[in-house]
Amino acid sequence: MLKRKAWNKLVSWKQRAASPTGGASRRPSKALMLTGARQIGKTTLVREFAKHHYDHFAELNFLTDPHASDIFDDALDARTVITNLTAYLRKTLVPGKTLILLDEIQECPRARTAIKFLVEDGRFDYIETGSLLGVRVNDVPSYPVGFEEQYRMFPMDFEEFCWANGVQPTVIDLLRDHFMHKRPISESVHTTMMRLFQAYTVVGGMPEVVQRYVRTHDIAQTTELQRSLLDLYRLDIAKYADSANRTKIRSIFDALPSQLSQHNRRFVLADLNKNARQARYASSFLWLSDAGVAIPCYNVESPTVPLRANEKHSLFKLFLNDTGLLCAASLDNVQFALLQGDLDVNLGSIMENIVAQELLAHGFQLHYFDAKRYGELDFVVQSGSVILPIEVKSGNDWTAHRALNKVMSVPDWHLDHAYVLCKGNISQKGPITYLPLYMTMFLEPQRLPASMPFSVDVSALNDVGR
Repeated sequence: MLKRKAWNKLVSWKQRAASPTGGASRRPSKALMLTGARQIGKTTLVREFAKHHYDHFAELNFLTDPHASDIFDDALDARTVITNLTAYLRKTLVPGKTLILLDEIQECPRARTAIKFLVEDGRFDYIETGSLLGVRVNDVPSYPVGFEEQYRMFPMDFEEFCWANGVQPTVIDLLRDHFMHKRPISESVHTTMMRLFQAYTVVGGMPEVVQRYVRTHDIAQTTELQRSLLDLYRLDIAKYADSANRTKIRSIFDALPSQLSQHNRRFVLADLNKNARQARYASSFLWLSDAGVAIPCYNVESPTVPLRANEKHSLFKLFLNDTGLLCAASLDNVQFALLQGDLDVNLGSIMENIVAQELLAHGFQLHYFDAKRYGELDFVVQSGSVILPIEVKSGNDWTAHRALNKVMSVPDWHLDHAYVLCKGNISQKGPITYLPLYMTMFLEPQRLPASMPFSVDVSALNDVGR
């Protein structure tokens, strides 16, 4: 199986069930909900995890087996559901040693409601997976608030792609060390990593596609797979989108490659329909985002904290969730040029798409800045209380960035550091760090510590009022 970072999430979820004294284990206090777009490897990951961590495993897929929903037609108390479940599966479920997967749970809203009672029952562990939960939020009778732990999965990022292609952990550690200390790496390593990054640009991170590439190294075969996945997404739009928005959603989805090829990447509704209005299309954009298919990136009024408070929802870019799918959806057969290292300005949209999906997968909220007075910054992201401007340069003139220079010179914005992602090696010039495009894999936001103990000594108040 392909190595995935989400594996660690599953392990930590199960470890939280362990007794702190090291004695007998108890069951997880919550079910784990894995969300994300179709075909990104959720089910495969859970199956493999069950092999390593459980003696018994049971699986219900509500999409491929519509009759599985019948289990939840009766009362939703744990006794009734588990009785129906064992009768339907015709297998023994051993308490304390069994993981139950409820796959594509969006197809059975009552199963989502039953999770509360199943978790309280405590006999078995439960993982749910859902691909279109965000677009079916009104179907669930009652959400199991407090009984689910949610984790969003994405297509494989570039580091996971490196693992799949045999790059050793020592090499990743070496690259990370050079990134942290801003030291150039050897030209041989740099050239090899850029070649691998070019392959990732075309192949992308959909697990089935990556697996086919690793086995055959045949781009024609991977492109065929990618186009079938694009067709699957179109079928999902036809099946799940309400009739009022279905045509709009399909139009937006099909227009993504051409919209990204525009000079400023901004999505322009008039290109779809000269009479289109933002308000009428808002729910259609949200549908694609909630389905995990598209990645919105909103403009901000100023690159200052908090970025969310500065969002302008009427101005945005819309990226595809996977760079390989974007290449397959493009009409220009760009794969050959990309594999030859031709990352010029005409292919800059694909480079931006990669950076967008990497930043999102690593935990950043995506924004960009564009103002007549200053120009446009490709991305501005927030890490703790720090704002990081990020420019993506696909051509050979990566040291030319007038907009970035202007923005960095504004005293009131307190921008102390910026990144330019490019084809060159690591270098530093004042507050700007030039990084190879593949080192986007090391950009991560500041994380909250696992524990933040804080107490207030109120003893000084004891004598007040006496």
